[in-house]
Amino acid sequence: MKTTFLALLLFASSAAFGEWHHLGPVTGIEQRPHSVIVTAGPAEVEIIAVSDSTIRVRVAPDGKLGPDHSWAIVDHANDPKSAFKVVDETKQATLSTAAVKVVINKDPLQISFHDAQGNVINADSMPMAFDGPQFRVWKAMSLDDHFYGLGDKTGPVDHHNYAYTNWNTDAYAYQEGTDPLYKDIPFFLGMKHGVAYGIFLDNTFRSSFDFGKEFRDQYSFGAEDGELNYYFIDGPDPKQVLEQYIDLTGHTPLPPLWTLGFQQSRYSYMSEQRVLEVAKKFRDLKIPADAIYLDIDYQIQNRPFTINRERFPHFEQMVKQLGDEGFKVVAITDLHIAKADYPPYNEGMKQNVFVHNPDGSVYVGKVWPGDSVFVDFTNEKGRQFWGSLYAEFVKDGVAGFWNDMNEPSIFFTPTKTMPLDVVQHPDWGGVATQREIHNVFGMLNTEGTWEGLTKLRPNVRPVVLTRASYAGGGRFATTWTGDNSSTWNHMRISIPMLLNLGVSGFPMVGDDIGGYRGAPTPELLTRWIELGAFNPIYRDHTEKGSPDQEPWVHGPEQTDIRRKYIDLRYEMLPYSYAIADEMSRTGIPMMRPLYLEYPKEEDLATNSSEFLWGPDILVAPKVENFLQPYAIQMPAGEWYDYWTNQKVTPGKVPEQDGGGQALRVDPPLDVLPIFVRAGAIIPEQPVVQSTSETPQGPLELRVYPGPDCHGVLYADDGSTLNYQKGEYLRQSITCESSGAGLTVKLAAPEGNYVPWWKELKVMVPGGRSVTVPYLHAAQSVDVK
Repeated sequence: MKTTFLALLLFASSAAFGEWHHLGPVTGIEQRPHSVIVTAGPAEVEIIAVSDSTIRVRVAPDGKLGPDHSWAIVDHANDPKSAFKVVDETKQATLSTAAVKVVINKDPLQISFHDAQGNVINADSMPMAFDGPQFRVWKAMSLDDHFYGLGDKTGPVDHHNYAYTNWNTDAYAYQEGTDPLYKDIPFFLGMKHGVAYGIFLDNTFRSSFDFGKEFRDQYSFGAEDGELNYYFIDGPDPKQVLEQYIDLTGHTPLPPLWTLGFQQSRYSYMSEQRVLEVAKKFRDLKIPADAIYLDIDYQIQNRPFTINRERFPHFEQMVKQLGDEGFKVVAITDLHIAKADYPPYNEGMKQNVFVHNPDGSVYVGKVWPGDSVFVDFTNEKGRQFWGSLYAEFVKDGVAGFWNDMNEPSIFFTPTKTMPLDVVQHPDWGGVATQREIHNVFGMLNTEGTWEGLTKLRPNVRPVVLTRASYAGGGRFATTWTGDNSSTWNHMRISIPMLLNLGVSGFPMVGDDIGGYRGAPTPELLTRWIELGAFNPIYRDHTEKGSPDQEPWVHGPEQTDIRRKYIDLRYEMLPYSYAIADEMSRTGIPMMRPLYLEYPKEEDLATNSSEFLWGPDILVAPKVENFLQPYAIQMPAGEWYDYWTNQKVTPGKVPEQDGGGQALRVDPPLDVLPIFVRAGAIIPEQPVVQSTSETPQGPLELRVYPGPDCHGVLYADDGSTLNYQKGEYLRQSITCESSGAGLTVKLAAPEGNYVPWWKELKVMVPGGRSVTVPYLHAAQSVDVK
């Protein structure tokens, strides 16, 4: 691979000032059973065949690879499972698996990755280099390259021409150009002409990624310290890349069904009376809802794991009453513990589980309770202590927990966080400073919560919501985009933020519907509630001092529209639960960027305003209050308008404008443009007021005839882990058209769970339908 002239000038200039130093030419190639050791002077580069398609690169500039530890990789996921065929020649060496060829240029040392046919997928544009503990890797790039992922980053869905820093930050009132934000997920998915690959830099120090902002023909990534340790993941399909990344870093477990319902929150509902009033209003107005959140004011002086008995005198009875009415309670437990005379602090001091200063004293920082201390989540003792603190809440029936402020956020400091020299004691021994642990602190906080809940309720699916995390954190928690604002722009940028989180291993995501900071206009809140019906987490939340933001504010006309879309969320639960099941098994998110299903369609690769709900439903919201009308990019194939059941006829986009097909719309306030793929089968149910209520009536199968006609049913008890023991139903559905009508075929079901539905109502466009008994077996249904 030729190094660009500009890159050579950059490198020569840096070298002249003694900054970046590359490793020098290759002096040796040593083959081992599953890896190759490349020697370059004193340095060692270990290239490991994790699998035929996943290649790991570890670099030790001094020749001494350190202990192989990772907070992100699940146990044994990176154990080598393949072997290289090595061809060592004078100027280069080629390491081949069944899927990938790794070519090592010897002078200078540069690495490129090729497919089995020899086509270059990814290549160093100049030698990787070091400046003391810092390192950087440069890769070749063209104008046709697209980059996705990195977690909750603002801006468009495609990161091309943008640069980012990964450093978990409490970013209150962030805007479109704010960086960094709350999570550090150093994984991205690259794609060019529909061919995808992934790169995961497993490094917890402050890192950065530049996708062509500095130089138009190369991108780069690196970190300020720690090991240069990255994984190259071959596709070529983006779904294949994502599935392999999830296999490395862990799957998001199947969520309880109630978490797919509507959730209501604010900072704060100040009394149990107010909580019960809000719950009653939902039921009186017949607006479905499944959860109510308690922010920090339910506590004594903002001290986690306390209950303010003046404001919540009958907390346990309140939780039970809400449960009887179909509401789960989610309580916030920030990761700090007040430095005060109460059990969590006293017991934590006794067990010596808190983070320390370098001099051995306990670190104290100011947060909501004032002086606060922090559990050392890097070791099992600390995580077990933290998890044990949930015992009383679990006993009281609290269903979910919200780990906030866990970047960690510290008040009255210029950095907004702990000093970088505070000390932790990781599971594998020794000492680590906050400089190394900062970006993983929030994830380890949620791991402690998750593990604690698993012990306290062994057969119940835990629910944890986090603001900060690291790669792999999706196996412990759901997340949201933090303290957004009540503006049209924030609703617009929520779409690419949620999509990029989904392809970063956090598929259970949401934002604060209506905006956290400020107050939405009536139209904005209505449009946002419409859009939120197709977010994995559907939570309305706002800050202290803001006006009420529940669905019924702004009068009956707005309330009726908002109810329509919350109803729709519940009607679509059978479809949504099926794609949640797929998500938990494969890592493919529920909310999908268009390129994930249509990677070969170049005109869709940069679409930041539309998305797919599962594989079959296209959602194209109005996200600009001044846009009249706007164009919707339609993927290839035929599509039906969800509301009219009519096929849509998009226009051809000129080739000079990107090609593809588009549909111009100007939706009224009560219409969210939704389209269904021809060939989809969408299961729906009658509306319920919460998921604890059994739907009354048949399960509807909305069939949209077309090629590749299929759908799937999934059901289980919605709350326990019994589905892991075979107590589930998964059933594939297909359809065939003929001159006489349509035949829908249900395959024999997997699992032994008996679902709630007793009848099937099969519906096709044009108003034709038929209702038949459900056999819980293979069956065919004819619609004439």
